Amino acid sequence: MKAMIFAAGLGTRMRPLTDNRPKALIEVNGKPLLEHVIHRLEEYGFNEIVVNVHHFANLIIEFLKQNNNFGLNIQISDECGKLLDTGGGLKKAAHLLQGNEPILLHNVDVLSRIDLSAMTMAHKSSGSLVTLAVSQRATSRCLLFNDKNEMTGWQNKKTGEIREVARDSGNREALAFSGIHMIDPKIFKLMPAEDVFSIIDLYLQICSSYPIRAFRHDPAQFLDIGKPEQLLKAEEFLKK
Repeated sequence: MKAMIFAAGLGTRMRPLTDNRPKALIEVNGKPLLEHVIHRLEEYGFNEIVVNVHHFANLIIEFLKQNNNFGLNIQISDECGKLLDTGGGLKKAAHLLQGNEPILLHNVDVLSRIDLSAMTMAHKSSGSLVTLAVSQRATSRCLLFNDKNEMTGWQNKKTGEIREVARDSGNREALAFSGIHMIDPKIFKLMPAEDVFSIIDLYLQICSSYPIRAFRHDPAQFLDIGKPEQLLKAEEFLKK
């Protein structure tokens, strides 16, 4: 099965730790975040993995080389010339992700105990174009879903800004996105002409016409390593 790890970010929130290395190589319990995510994906049968790189790209490439790609088929999508954001990064890697099977997308700074097999089954059985791992937890930015589990918009709770599409559905539920999603390869045909764009912005543009659904999980199954102070929490998370 195929997966892509988003590891090209500048890691600005993790400074000064990212002043001399990419966020992907920050260690938790003696192993880089990238290694934790790779082993997690391998555990669920994802053996063809694409990793996009930009910030200190050479260090990630060398790390994978030294570890013989952990025995998996790992390919690099090089964004050294220009950082492309999540949507643009996925678009650039399309030629490395060819096929008809769903593709799992995973942020490198996310640790989880989410059942990826259950998520894969839910994605396939629902016929969704995209399935998003989400949970009910405190966050300033949320995705909105209707009673049918379909994505209908986005909300910034701090500013009150709401972006909502015209989809008849009753009540809306605001859920936090967990940085793990599964896509059908058909999405590549729906991507804009530009090179740099957010994958969430693309989802908002197409969710009125294509099914994008939630996969709910326990908030305790997820940890975002966005700031240095989260590293201690990450160590405890991995011990559980």
